[in-house]
Amino acid sequence: MKIILKEFPYDTQVVSKKFFDEHLKLYKGYVENTNKIADELMKDPRYAEANSSWSHFRGLKNGQAFCMDGVILHELYFQNMGGGKQEPGPRMMKLIRDYFGSYENWTADMTACGKAARGWAVLCYEQRSRRLTNIVQDAHDVGVLWTAYPLLAMDMYEHAYYGDYGTDKGKYIENFLNGVKWDVVEARAGKLQLE
Repeated sequence: MKIILKEFPYDTQVVSKKFFDEHLKLYKGYVENTNKIADELMKDPRYAEANSSWSHFRGLKNGQAFCMDGVILHELYFQNMGGGKQEPGPRMMKLIRDYFGSYENWTADMTACGKAARGWAVLCYEQRSRRLTNIVQDAHDVGVLWTAYPLLAMDMYEHAYYGDYGTDKGKYIENFLNGVKWDVVEARAGKLQLE
């Protein structure tokens, strides 16, 4: 099944339209490459040559995880990046207070994750431990918790902010967190099966 490119209208004050549009081109590339890899795996995976140091199959499988995670994370990011001040909805606010003590504690933790991340800072519900947590991913496929359900994704690759903020990563994080579309995050949280 082909991955379909989603449309994301410019609806944010976090980054300029110019860099938003440039960022969408990267997302489009991940969609295209995910589909190319899937096609290649269907027609010529070269199973017999597979090995752990280098092989055509190993390259395809590594690329598959990296590109597909790139698709997923960018879709989450573009959906939850907004432009106006919103407060977390009731379910998210309860989860944040239950696991971080306060919204301010969560913001401090997420800000630190953003500053520490080379790739992504992601708020997720880790289903095994039944905890809300922020995680740091240095690449699309590095730092992923297998049973984590992502609720909010913040792209921390330099391409996400450098054109508008230069080296002021902290200002980008502040503006991003002030512009989260909490209604989108609340809807994601509504899909969680909590005890």
